[in-house]
Amino acid sequence: MTPVQYRGTGRRKKSVARVRLLPGEGKVVINDRDLQDYFGMDTLIAEVRRPLETTGTLNKFDVLVKVEGGGFTGQAGAIRHGIARALLEADGEFRPLLKKEGFLTRDPRMKERKKYGLKGARRAPQFSKR
Repeated sequence: MTPVQYRGTGRRKKSVARVRLLPGEGKVVINDRDLQDYFGMDTLIAEVRRPLETTGTLNKFDVLVKVEGGGFTGQAGAIRHGIARALLEADGEFRPLLKKEGFLTRDPRMKERKKYGLKGARRAPQFSKR
């Protein structure tokens, strides 16, 4: 018999995280690597753990994540979003807490496209008088 598991998908910029919550002691495994190994920065580790800390379920669930696309910051945001959605599936009473902190809202900001005649989205070529 498979244990109860809760799923959530989180997105941020180009990153997509598929999150599974399993009853356990609080291990977080991202792409078959430990949380500390995957994210070296403490700020990103704290961001991933925030939904669990807010709901008081830090030591109640093991978190298994498959994440792809984007950079480390975008991936951390996607994982946070996915964990929040999975927690909501686990217990609907977490909704006011998660909603108040903004964990359920998908961040719509994306990279601005490059424009023709410019070096990037807004960067103009170097001015030359002649």
